[in-house]
Amino acid sequence: MIDLSKILLKKVDLPNGETLGYREREGGEKIILLIHGNMTSSKHWDVVLENMDPKYKLYAVDLRGFGVSTYKNIIKEVRDLSEDVRLFVDQLNIQPYAIVGWSMGGEVSLQYCADHVDACEKLLLINSGSTRGYPVYPLGKDGLPVVTQRLETYEEIRADKTKTQIVQGAYDAKNKDLLKAIWDLTIYRKRKPDAEKYDEYLEDMLTQRNLAETYHMQNIFNIGSAHNGLVEGTNQAKNINIPVLVMHGNEDIIVNEKMTNEILEDIGPNAEYKKLTGCGHSPLIDDLDMLLNTMESFLDRKE
Repeated sequence: MIDLSKILLKKVDLPNGETLGYREREGGEKIILLIHGNMTSSKHWDVVLENMDPKYKLYAVDLRGFGVSTYKNIIKEVRDLSEDVRLFVDQLNIQPYAIVGWSMGGEVSLQYCADHVDACEKLLLINSGSTRGYPVYPLGKDGLPVVTQRLETYEEIRADKTKTQIVQGAYDAKNKDLLKAIWDLTIYRKRKPDAEKYDEYLEDMLTQRNLAETYHMQNIFNIGSAHNGLVEGTNQAKNINIPVLVMHGNEDIIVNEKMTNEILEDIGPNAEYKKLTGCGHSPLIDDLDMLLNTMESFLDRKE
């Protein structure tokens, strides 16, 4: 494990008026940029920052409206966050060797790499939302998505009492017990962090200030080659011409196999698939060793 004193929480001001927090871990010359998912922040990358091979220098960013970052300008689309990342990279004057996106962070990473073809040399996706977005449905009485009633507008998503308002209500009331119940049901179904770390994660979730906006931006996201049921695809994914590793936990109930296959189809031969056997939506907790070995093998491979 890395000396924790080598992991520092910092902030940087962006030209667009936002301030992004980030965790920086000392390491070698190859820079890896970690982009978190929804309901999380750079805090949730802690096990990676502490255990990934020290030959890599790591940056884990807090996206706008998460963690210690500001939320001055409302998010309307995924590109708002990916352009924040571009400004972040420019302000720190770094050139990432690779970008790793987890869940919603995968969509941010995909947009970033589609817009900036020279952004990095490799892209790694962990249980990423699709190149064709992540649809938002109301939940039925059984707790399952009602796939015949896709929500379409930001207003509909914000008003949804089956999901959005439940999570937002937990945020507003600082109800960590409810958030824990949600994560036990959907994310940490197999393994859970130790009690102290879990409580730190729950505290971190309460920092999110953009829940409905992140649901909406994923719902309308589509850089793929086909209509996603709501919006036409831009087919920008074809611009991603670097090696892409698409990792997916075979027990993930948040991101399904169909979404993973859409990424592979839209990017084409530059993308390869790796099944994370026995993992749900958080391989970081379910099997960290397998995740790190998979990532480092791909990073170290000469193309």
